[in-house]
This record gives sequence, structure tokens and C-alpha cells, in this order.
Amino acid sequence: MLGLPLRGGRSLRKVTEQHQSKRLELQLAGVANLNRTKLRELWRDSYGSEPPEKISELLMRQAIAYRLQVKHLGGLNFSTRRALKRVLEESDATRLKHHSVSKRVTNGTVLVREWHGATHQVTVTEKGMLYRGKLFRSLSEAAREITGTRWSGPLFFGLRASSAQSQHGTK
Repeated sequence: MLGLPLRGGRSLRKVTEQHQSKRLELQLAGVANLNRTKLRELWRDSYGSEPPEKISELLMRQAIAYRLQVKHLGGLNFSTRRALKRVLEESDATRLKHHSVSKRVTNGTVLVREWHGATHQVTVTEKGMLYRGKLFRSLSEAAREITGTRWSGPLFFGLRASSAQSQHGTK
């Protein structure tokens, strides 16, 4: 659209942009006053599908408001979408790497850990973890018995890397 001059030094483009901005403002204000039935109708118009069954009215209002803004102002540009996709893929890769570091133990495995100068041995059995003749339901319970504080059993016994190690690549 050309910036044709109007009275008062304004251009047609500025007037149109101001009109669109005011229109968007009014639409957004109107969304706040809609009941659930009207919100569902507007959702169908905006997204082309039914809203999720148990979506709250607040979330519906926010999603519809976002959609209206994208329609009037435009969405994310290509480079921003690409950067967000890359961040998502990297976080997925980190999460997958984190889970792949985890090791499985089978019955009969003896886990050994030194803690405050004493060596502790936990044997994996079909019924749980055996430590000093006492049976524990999980490795974390055995680690708690050893340390006196809550620990992740797999982390305590070195079967899983800590999240800090996974993120920084150390082992």
C-alpha cells in the first residue's frame, strides 16, 4: 500500500495501520467478555477444530488472543521458528542422551560404593535390594539408608549421570 498523503500530513498507510490496531484492540477486549459457548465458536473459527475437551476458559482466551494477534500482526519469522526448532531438538537430544547413559542392573549384581570412608555393597535380587541383610524395595531406599538423606539410588551408585554432567558432557 502506498503512503498517499492525506490532510494533516498523515498517510493512508498510517491511517490504515491505526485502524487495524484499534480493531485488534477491540477484538482482544471482546474476548475477555465471551462465555464458554462463544469461546468455543471462536476457537473453531480460529483453529478449524474443536477445542480440547477440558481446556480452561482462561487458556482458550489466551490461545484465541494469540491467534488474533498473529492474524493482524503476523507470526514468528522463519529464522525465529528455525531457532526455536533447533533448541527443541537439542533439548530432545540431551534428554535422550541422559536416558541412554542409564544402566540396567540384573539379579545378582553387586553394587559397590564408598561413602565417608566406608565401603557399602548392595546386591540386586528378584525381591529388591539387599543391604546388610535388610531388603529394600528400591535402590534409592538403600542409598537413603547409607547416607541418611534422600538420594537417587541410580545416581548414588553411578548407574546414571547427574543432569549437570549430562548437560556439560562430563562423566
